[in-house]
Formats: sequence, structure tokens, C-alpha cells
Amino acid sequence: MLLNAISKTRPCCSVSLKPNTRATLFNAARRKQDLEKAEELAARPSALPPKKRLAIITWCDRPITVRPRAISDTSFSMDARINPFKQLGFSEGDAHIIRNAGGMARDAIRSLVISQRLLGTREIAVYHHTGCGMITFRGSELKRLVKWANPDNSSLAKQIDAIDFLEFNDLEQSVKDDVKFLKDSPLILKETKITGWIHDIETGEATRVI
Repeated sequence: MLLNAISKTRPCCSVSLKPNTRATLFNAARRKQDLEKAEELAARPSALPPKKRLAIITWCDRPITVRPRAISDTSFSMDARINPFKQLGFSEGDAHIIRNAGGMARDAIRSLVISQRLLGTREIAVYHHTGCGMITFRGSELKRLVKWANPDNSSLAKQIDAIDFLEFNDLEQSVKDDVKFLKDSPLILKETKITGWIHDIETGEATRVI
């Protein structure tokens, strides 16, 4: 397009450009585009801390309805059907929603460190729910299933054996264990308020466990 524009500005004569000249013009145009893009990105606002300074850690595979609370970090299930802002009554920007299988705190620690140290959250809610799929399997069984599907892959076997799937058999105890893990972790700020909740999918009620 740039070369066409140059040709159009010189209708009275024929312009013949050497290959090196064409490449130089093309690179100059690309550098200009890259500079404009960089300036545009630099003008945008950087990431802001959530309004409620809350992070929520949870797994939810069914709709939930909870009145918003002044908490800062929430971890949610990875289930694609879940819209945590809508279901918790939050607006976008109110809280960090951290999703993983089971809503496990140990699986969310990397995100929590970023949320607290860089984005200012000071409250964490561990939010589990009844009917959780993490109670329905054992990690050893899952590992055998994965290795059975590819029995000759030693690298796969080594990697799957190193994973702790964090399954549990007691829902309430899993919430208490997660809260304790966060309170004991030197990575979590000591002034952080940490609570644990269970959402009953039958009644829609959320009960504070700890």
C-alpha cells in the first residue's frame, strides 16, 4: 500500500525501485506501525485492584446466588458454565475470581500472591460447594487412567506421578484445611482476613464454616 501511494504521487514519471529500496520502505512503514501500537498500549490504564479488595477461591459447577460481601480474593471452579460475578452479585472489578478444580487454595497460591502483592487484595474467601466432583475420584485412579492411555510414554508417567490432584472425601474439612493452609503460608500477608464457606446447591444458601 505504501508503494502504491508513492506511485500515485508521481503520475508524470515512472518510478522504479530497487529491491533494497523497497525493503527499506517496507521496514520503515512496519516500524512506524509498531511504534504507534506501542504508544496506544502505553496510553491504556494498567491493571487496577478490585474495588472490594477481595479474592475468592472456589469450584462451582452449578449456579449460585450469594449477596456481595466486602471480601477481596475469590477462587472459582474452572467450569465454563459459571459466571461468578453474576452468581455472587458482584460487578466486574469488585473482586478477583480464582478458578481451579475443587477451588483448592494450594492450587491458587500463585494467583493469590499476584493478587495481594501487586493488586492490593486483603481478604480471601475459600468457597466450596456441595455435590463437588472432587469427592468422586482418587488421584491414584486418575494417574493409572492417564498412564494406561499411553503406556509406553515414560515422560508422561513421570509427570503425572508428580501431580497432587488434591482430591478430598470430607467437604467441610476441605474448607478448614484450605483456610489453615492460607493462614500458615508465609506467602499470604499476615493482616489478610480469611474465611471459609460452603454453598448448598439444593437450597442456594451459603454457610460460613470458619
